Amino acid sequence: MTEESTTPDLVELTQRLAEAANARDFDVLTRLWARDGVWDMSVVGMGVFEGRGAIRALYEDWLGSYEAFEVEFEEVHDLGNGVAFSVVFQRGRLPGSTGWIEVRYAVVATWADGLIERGMGYSDIDEARAAAERLAQERG
Repeated sequence: MTEESTTPDLVELTQRLAEAANARDFDVLTRLWARDGVWDMSVVGMGVFEGRGAIRALYEDWLGSYEAFEVEFEEVHDLGNGVAFSVVFQRGRLPGSTGWIEVRYAVVATWADGLIERGMGYSDIDEARAAAERLAQERG
């Protein structure tokens, strides 16, 4: 009899975030966060959002401001000890505009029991990668 892993696949779970964002499925986006999860976007000037309600409101405001929106994860790595590192490419078109706004950033997330405990956004991808690697070692 083979034993199957009960450890959630952080790469797969992270990809679900992109799918839910592209579908504007705020229920799925919110359910991927721990009830007391923290989405820290202060490094990129967007503030800190604590709890599922605040995180959902952020997603609704963020995605809702675009007429068209798409996001993809260029890289997703499970660094072990519940730490994931992602490079994100996002583009959106504001209502009435023909031009697209594009941004590339990184996210370091800590996970427990298949839910995000804390997400931290970074504009400097190398800084984020180093922070994620340090965090994975510290939690080991």
